[in-house]
Amino acid sequence: MSCIANSVCKLCRRENMKLFLKGDRCFTDKCSFERRPYPPGQHGQSRLKFSEFALQLREKQKTKRYYGVYESQFRKYFHEADRSKGVTGEQLLRLLETRLDNVVYSLGYASSRREARQLVKHNHFVVNGQKCNIPSYNVQKGDVVEVKESSRGVNKVMAAVESVKKREIPAWLEADHGAFKGLVKDMPTRENVTLPVEENMIVEYYSR
Repeated sequence: MSCIANSVCKLCRRENMKLFLKGDRCFTDKCSFERRPYPPGQHGQSRLKFSEFALQLREKQKTKRYYGVYESQFRKYFHEADRSKGVTGEQLLRLLETRLDNVVYSLGYASSRREARQLVKHNHFVVNGQKCNIPSYNVQKGDVVEVKESSRGVNKVMAAVESVKKREIPAWLEADHGAFKGLVKDMPTRENVTLPVEENMIVEYYSR
């Protein structure tokens, strides 16, 4: 399971945008990025000029950290997208969006993707009635993601459902919080990805 051991608030400041890595805290005035919207370190407030390579690297790092995957996983997704039909950058984002941990978070059953990975890993969810504890599992159109009946009273799940109004559920997903389930209505398109990222720069980064 992917795990970020250092301060995740520094990651938001490094990428100069909110990555929503700490759940509900990101929506309050305690958010570190709201208090210090500049990169960490003694040169964080300096005006820097980035090279083309540095800009490509930042786009890759931002996307990787947003979805919470390791470099080796991200590179694997890129190569899979590169072999797929269609635009490589869009295929890459589709693979990342359809990860089970991202779907659980997007449906509102976890307050962050990191928490969603933990819940999936601990067998709190089923896909099409079958146990699935693999956070990187890619869902398909028509799949039903459901909180296991014995896990519907878990505090983290209940708290996430209560606070889901703070964010919008993607159009390609349909959530039924009363029944603790969600439906993958369609596969995500580029317009469904809310992360402001220039995926072409990521393609250029790996195509060097």
